[in-house]
Formats: sequence, C-alpha cells, structure tokens
Amino acid sequence: MPRLNQTIHPEYIISQKGQKKAVVLGLKEYAAILDLIEDLEDANDLLKAEREAISFIPYDQFRKVWLSD
Repeated sequence: MPRLNQTIHPEYIISQKGQKKAVVLGLKEYAAILDLIEDLEDANDLLKAEREAISFIPYDQFRKVWLSD
C-alpha cells in the first residue's frame, strides 16, 4: 500500500470572518490521497471477505477447477 511520503502543503481559503472555509491541494497530493483511500477500501473489502468466508480451498485445487483449459 503506498504511503503519503510527500509532505502535504494545503492552502486555505479564508472567509471574511477569518475562518478556514476550504482547502486547496496540489493535483499530485490530491491523487496520492485518492490512491491511499482506494487501497484502504480494497484492504477493508479483503478483510470483510476473509471474515465472511465459510471455507477456503488450496490454491492448487482452485487452479485445477477454475483455470484449467
């Protein structure tokens, strides 16, 4: 899973009252965050599938049944 090795440098849009109203990220930073979120969602789906699985079959047996020509 990729990590956000780069430091994120957000810029803020400030309201007239001086409160932070929005965040602006660079495109590379935004893409890195999206990639991380996607990887975390995939990991969560895998954990859910493992918890809900009734049984497992050995990989060699799976290949014989599902991947044979």
